Amino acid sequence: MLAERRCRCTLVSMKLNAALAKSLLMAASIGMVVPLVAQTYTKTVKPAPAPAPIEKPAEIDGLEIPRATGGFIGVTVDGARLVVKFYDADKKPVAINVARASARWSPVNKVGEVRSVLNPGADGQSLVSTPVVLPPLVFRVYLTLLDAEGNALDSVVADLRKLDAPKE
Repeated sequence: MLAERRCRCTLVSMKLNAALAKSLLMAASIGMVVPLVAQTYTKTVKPAPAPAPIEKPAEIDGLEIPRATGGFIGVTVDGARLVVKFYDADKKPVAINVARASARWSPVNKVGEVRSVLNPGADGQSLVSTPVVLPPLVFRVYLTLLDAEGNALDSVVADLRKLDAPKE
């Protein structure tokens, strides 16, 4: 009887071990399958649309002065020369539409007024004075834009002290 009992125990333990082995194999196979399934599934993600390029507003060299006839002029000092450039309403450079300009100012280091005629520059988009502008640039320039017959088309005042001020 003892031998029979031992035999039954081994059979039960073998059955138990076989059942345990099957469940372990099943768990292992599920463990392998689930990551494989998870790895094979790829979520398609649409790329974010590229942001539209932000167009930087056009800038005018020097002092930005609106004209009565439309558009803008930019007044700068290049070395010892006064330079006036012309721009349209969108602040894009344009060819000059005047024959010349006259300028006058009262510098702080000289007695009396200084006057100069600004003639078209080599680029065709600016008027340039003779080299008479001396630092310090702490004065106002009174500009008169003239046509070919010498008639005044437009008058503007440019405060050169604002050339050193930071732009907003």
